[in-house]
Amino acid sequence: MDIESRAATEAEQAKQAEQFRQGSTTFAHWAAGYGVITHTDETQVRIHDLANRLDRAGAVAKMDSVFDLLAAADRVASAAMWLVVHMTYTKNVYLDGRDLTESDFKADPEGHTGGSLNMVPAYTGYLVANTLTGLTRSWLMGQGHCVSAIDATNLLVGNMTPEHAERYEVSNPGLTRFVRDFYSYAVTPQGTPESPLGSHVNAHTAGGMMEGGYLGFAELQYAHMPLPGERLVTFLSDGSFEEQRGSDWTPRWWRAEDCGLIAPFMIMNGRRIDQRSSMAMKGGSSWLSKHLELNGFTPLFIDGRDPASFAWGIIEMESGLNQAAEAIKKGDTDYPAPVYYGIAEAPKGYGFPGAGTNRAHNLPLQDNPAENAQACDEFNVAARKLWLDPDELDLAVQILNQHTVQKRPREKDHPLAHRQVPTPTFPEPPWRNPEAADSVSAMKGVAECFIGITKENPSLRVRLGNPDEIESNRLDAALELFEHRVTSPEKGVPEDTHGRVITALNEEAVINAVLANKGGINLLASYEAFMVKMLGAIRQELIFARHLCGAGRPPGWLSVPVIATSHTWENGKNEQSHQDTTFCEALLGEMTDVSRVLFPADWNSAIAALQATYSTHGQIWTLVIPKRPLPVFFSKQQAQQLAHDGAVRLRGAGSKTERLQLVATGGYQLAEVLKASERLDHAGVRHAVVYLQEPGRFRTPRDQRESAVMAPADVIADLFPRPAQARVFLTHTRPEPMIGAIWPLLTDAVQTPVLGYINQGGTLDEAGMLFANRSTWAHVLAASAAALGDEPEKFLRAEEYRAVIGETEPAVILHAQPGRIGGLE
Repeated sequence: MDIESRAATEAEQAKQAEQFRQGSTTFAHWAAGYGVITHTDETQVRIHDLANRLDRAGAVAKMDSVFDLLAAADRVASAAMWLVVHMTYTKNVYLDGRDLTESDFKADPEGHTGGSLNMVPAYTGYLVANTLTGLTRSWLMGQGHCVSAIDATNLLVGNMTPEHAERYEVSNPGLTRFVRDFYSYAVTPQGTPESPLGSHVNAHTAGGMMEGGYLGFAELQYAHMPLPGERLVTFLSDGSFEEQRGSDWTPRWWRAEDCGLIAPFMIMNGRRIDQRSSMAMKGGSSWLSKHLELNGFTPLFIDGRDPASFAWGIIEMESGLNQAAEAIKKGDTDYPAPVYYGIAEAPKGYGFPGAGTNRAHNLPLQDNPAENAQACDEFNVAARKLWLDPDELDLAVQILNQHTVQKRPREKDHPLAHRQVPTPTFPEPPWRNPEAADSVSAMKGVAECFIGITKENPSLRVRLGNPDEIESNRLDAALELFEHRVTSPEKGVPEDTHGRVITALNEEAVINAVLANKGGINLLASYEAFMVKMLGAIRQELIFARHLCGAGRPPGWLSVPVIATSHTWENGKNEQSHQDTTFCEALLGEMTDVSRVLFPADWNSAIAALQATYSTHGQIWTLVIPKRPLPVFFSKQQAQQLAHDGAVRLRGAGSKTERLQLVATGGYQLAEVLKASERLDHAGVRHAVVYLQEPGRFRTPRDQRESAVMAPADVIADLFPRPAQARVFLTHTRPEPMIGAIWPLLTDAVQTPVLGYINQGGTLDEAGMLFANRSTWAHVLAASAAALGDEPEKFLRAEEYRAVIGETEPAVILHAQPGRIGGLE
């Protein structure tokens, strides 16, 4: 729109708004605003049109009730902004709005105040939209550091979790305790935060679903979150726009047939932490609008300072998306649907000193009011504009809270926050007979098992995450059935507009699509080395899930299998960038009651692990699985024991006469250990072979909840008996992280050595990788001899030992066949 057209439009809106104010005292009362909250002519015209539509549809008793509600919302928002700045700066709260003295302020204020002030009108507008339509939508906030806006508003309107409701109320003592709890840093004797308030959204934030510590992850999740019939309002930051690739792909994924309505809003306040955002420097809202249109969105500009503007935007965006979906259903157009995207413009920290400056990010005042009289006066003047008389607040809250009359849940109980997915019905898995002596890809077994489970449970929405090459990872059958989700399918290729395989060369986008599908069933497979990029999203999910368990509200979504394949030992051909065990090591360090890390070695153990994953809720299971054909090492019963106990004995009896125990973790490692075992048999050394599939369950538990998932004491005593003179471990991971996890099974570096990936590699095959990392059967035997105090020549030929210590060519080791290992000279 050119300048002249814009001016004409604004003039017409001003004229209309004036007519509406003159025609209704109720409208005029709302239009006058409250405190720092004002309503532009454009917003007034939009609201009048909305009220008229709701009245004609019979959705409201009368038009004036809409304006009364919006006037109440202005007052609730103002009071919440007043409370937000108190949370940052003060240690005392007085509902009478008196001026504070320096002794009323905190010595060390904290609060991400500017973004939180901007979030208050947004969240209040969300509450208003729910009341106007009689629907409780779900909400999501990407900028989790703005949590004070949510907690303050929820406290004032009485929408709190039990932990907040027990501690806080709208009274001087209740609000004083509330602001003192914010960044109190107090710790309980158990080492947990004493305050239920957090610096980000936490398990005690009413309706919270995501911590929001990583900017950009909400952008990647919201399209995949609501199921059909559900509605989700999402609040996003302009800072996250430059931080995370993939947020502009939402129209690529959204389908009315399997997704609920979405209403995303960017809070566009134009600032990063200490400078303007890149978007602001590129051209601001005008540039963003063009960008959104190019990516399939329909941008919608609203006033980010005004709750009414947000409420109007939510209803308008849902209506527009519904209309687009209907047009697609009729065949008038096709996907991608023009997803509506709200751009809420406001100076950062609007309504308080320092708005729009770098200071607004955290502490907007020039100085600390506890130490500076001028800053104290500045606070009081600004807070006075936000203050609301308590009686007027009570009346405003009564007008806003219509849940009982409308027979709908409070916002703390919105649908997405309380997913409860029943455990699936499991068909009999496609077990393989170990005696068949054939080699098969465990990943093909995973695909077959996953397909069977999804067919048995058709009500579960499927999301198969693929950031790499799904066929390379041997999930061909799953791809043929579920197909890539695209907007323009190519003939002869497994693609479909409604495909359930989310494919993007962006690990963060794909893992977040899977984590978002909490009402369905998920699976993700990726190259192990590239999964390191997923760690932030997974760790954030693990922490939030665990905190929910601690709050007595364990998550009810089906656990998610995240499969690391094309892994370190199989990826030698692609140089050392593709040889990285960091992912499973990092997740092995997380708490085992939510982060399960397993190393299925064959077809049967892989499908048993997959079924075990879907038998649990609120956990992420990292499954490190070889994709290339390997023998079937385990029977059905052994595979199930591995999933249940975490380990199984394959050879030996665990008796006192067994001098040595060989312990493998990883498919290729097990193959090498079994070769070493044959040589030990030939040498007459009584020994046992144990496969340790889930090392994290054999650690020393770090708290009571983790203790509950540890392997039982009798299982540990049986599989790892103390009489064993020596114990040698060969692991998929680097030795050091494994040592840290399983140290209760170790004695010392000589008698219980741990072999594994030692950061050696290059363009090699599996055998070359094993040799380079001192992880072949021969290296296991050399370590066994040292652990037993024997000479290595007792187990190895002279040329084999010379190869182990690097004095001759490794071919004598690498080309050995299991059946020919024996025959010492």
